[in-house]
Amino acid sequence: MSEGAPLNDKASQIERLLAIMATLRDPTQGCDWDRAQNFASIAPYTIEEAYEVADAIKREDMAELRSELGDLLFQVVFHAQMADEAGQFGFDDVARGISDKMEARHPHIFGDETGTMGEARWENLKEVERKEKGATSALDGVAIALPALMRAQKLQKRAARTGFDWPDSSGSEAKIYEEIEELKSASSQENEIEEAGDLLFAVVNYLRAHDISAEDALKAANRKFERRFVAMEALAGSGFADLSLADKEALWQTVKKDENSKA
Repeated sequence: MSEGAPLNDKASQIERLLAIMATLRDPTQGCDWDRAQNFASIAPYTIEEAYEVADAIKREDMAELRSELGDLLFQVVFHAQMADEAGQFGFDDVARGISDKMEARHPHIFGDETGTMGEARWENLKEVERKEKGATSALDGVAIALPALMRAQKLQKRAARTGFDWPDSSGSEAKIYEEIEELKSASSQENEIEEAGDLLFAVVNYLRAHDISAEDALKAANRKFERRFVAMEALAGSGFADLSLADKEALWQTVKKDENSKA
């Protein structure tokens, strides 16, 4: 960073962050913890920060979002610094790569093409990119590290683009009942796990047929259960755990009825 550069200058702030990261990784003057990290050890933090960004957005907390975006940006800088040390690429290469990609994916804005960007056009552009990278399957490039429900939906969506899909939701609905019966008939724990996975996959497929995000739906169900359970505990007081199942069910129905009346 040049001497006297204003701290509110966008470029200087990026340079400042890059300099901080380089210092933290310095072999002689850096931080022991930062120097000891590698791509694999940092990856869980990168994922965690992305979820914290999403959480701040969900809560509409703009101050927290600004902070969490900074944490996520630091993760990008961390990975880029390690790659630079290994002689692979640097932060400039990362920024240049995403800039090139966005311009290529928006030829109607940055090129000579016309029209608008719909989902089909976006997917076609991405498919061309995957083939240029050597993809041989329609499923290539669906990240393994994605949450399982989200990855299942993406795999199904990719497969559907090749015509491998039920013509309507009745097929995916029937598949759910079929998988339930197969789970009931499982002959071992290993088989149970396999059939349970098939059941979840079938449910995701059914939700996809109704244009519902399985990941978002389950998140909403988690929030609802947590909210209602906490309300049950509040009604029961300290003796909640000692109540009979029938009494707990009655509390659940009370909380549910109260929520519905306020909706």
